[in-house]
Amino acid sequence: MAAKKAAKKPNVSGDELKEYYRVMLLIRRFEEKAGQLYGMGLIGGFCHLYIGQEAVVVGLEAATEEGDKRVTSYRDHGHMLACGMDPNGVMAELTGREGGYSKGKGGSMHMFSKEKHFYGGHGIVGAQVPIGAGLAFADKYNDNKRVTFTYFGDGAANQGQVYETFNMAALWDLPVVFVIENNQYAMGTSMQRSTSTPDIYTRGAAFGIPGEVVDGMDVLAVKAAGEKAVAHCRAGKGPYILEVKTYRYRGHSMSDPAKYRTREEVQRVKSERDPIERVREMLLEGKHASEEDLKAIDKEIKAIVNESAEFSKTSPLPAESELWTDIVA
Repeated sequence: MAAKKAAKKPNVSGDELKEYYRVMLLIRRFEEKAGQLYGMGLIGGFCHLYIGQEAVVVGLEAATEEGDKRVTSYRDHGHMLACGMDPNGVMAELTGREGGYSKGKGGSMHMFSKEKHFYGGHGIVGAQVPIGAGLAFADKYNDNKRVTFTYFGDGAANQGQVYETFNMAALWDLPVVFVIENNQYAMGTSMQRSTSTPDIYTRGAAFGIPGEVVDGMDVLAVKAAGEKAVAHCRAGKGPYILEVKTYRYRGHSMSDPAKYRTREEVQRVKSERDPIERVREMLLEGKHASEEDLKAIDKEIKAIVNESAEFSKTSPLPAESELWTDIVA
């Protein structure tokens, strides 16, 4: 069964739609390759894949301007690729190599890019939320009209520091978009069992923060909601909450067998709501691309991902002297 199509016609050009397809496919193929490398023992520690959630970050990145910031949780590889970070550097960091973004010392959860205004994936649940508000405070102080996207999951939404941050962001009218990537299961507990409200974004009402829920499997719906949220923040009206309802196809991490849900449930989402397949159908039906065009894009993406894997294997391990660099004393 084909993926369910977006209810509205695309509000973007064919070229833009192809670019969203390309970046989502890059994230999907990159994460598949990362999973393979993990299985081969080339990636150690934890590895949280973004497969299934690609439309969230691609749609929101389409609503950004140069200088806008982003900070997220440990499920962060897709965010790095979507904001334009080099796949070679990302994969090399996953494998702990010198050519990685943190010189092989940070791994999956500790990559940053000053050039791309990416302020890291954070391993402590919810810890990135106050950091995002701090980034937004700096933007307000400098009056530069920039916006910070602060991503966290449905599980992190139950952390107390999230609500302390909501309170401060509302008091100070900070230009921050709080993005709840609600993939339904947090680590392994269904949202229905862990969260008292069916729509998490409504919790912002207690602080006077507006928000809305968005179909996170529809990149165009995410983009439209992102543009609305960004306009709100740039106008000096304070924070905004987007609860983006999405779904991850893999377990919480590579070590999670995901026995808390059925294979039939996962397959149903893949067949009916896959975000990449949805855009593929729009491209073909709108005659923005042919089957051959899409095959060429897939071939290009596979080459990029294979190159990143090869780069990560051939890049040297960090020298022992690196133990004493980049230390905040």
